[in-house]
Amino acid sequence: MNEIPKVSSSFILKRLHSLSGIFPIGFFLMEHMFSNAFILFGPAAYNHQIDFLRSMPFVVFLEITFIGIPILYHAGYGLFVTFSGKTNLSSYPYTQNFLYTLQRITGGFAFAYILYHVYETRIENAMYGTEVSFARMQEIVSHPLVFWFYLIGLAAVCFHFANGVWGFCVSWGITVTAESQRKVGIAFGALGLLIFIVGTFSLIRLL
Repeated sequence: MNEIPKVSSSFILKRLHSLSGIFPIGFFLMEHMFSNAFILFGPAAYNHQIDFLRSMPFVVFLEITFIGIPILYHAGYGLFVTFSGKTNLSSYPYTQNFLYTLQRITGGFAFAYILYHVYETRIENAMYGTEVSFARMQEIVSHPLVFWFYLIGLAAVCFHFANGVWGFCVSWGITVTAESQRKVGIAFGALGLLIFIVGTFSLIRLL
């Protein structure tokens, strides 16, 4: 009688890390960038979208459960992999090694960017009784260093997401052949670039 093979905790943690990057984090990124795109249509449109999101029932519970906790887990395990793993980029500078290393770097920068963004738009607002609005976002990015930090952070998030989806499709056996992997890489690379372009124009609109 064949025994059911045991699944290691490391395998489960890796799978959860990979899955959390798609759902709910990836879905939240798409929604967040969609909402931010309303900045392009001016203060009234953006403020209306923010008011709509703020009026959703159990919004704080949803943010903590489906955004905050998954991001903390995804980032925490990602940092663990970064500092415990080894790369051979210097000896074998192949494309996948380069992308793996860049994925780790952008993940760390994206996490720092997210922490700062949460502090500016959530923690400070709670401390001083302010709310997210077009004017508040203008105030945040008015400093040149903060603007460039946001722009670089946006680039890191977009690359990390696009390359992460490609890695998810490979590791979960969705794309098996080299051709399918290439096509998925192009598709999600284009999606990441589109998100970055829209996000960049949204930041510029705030200036």
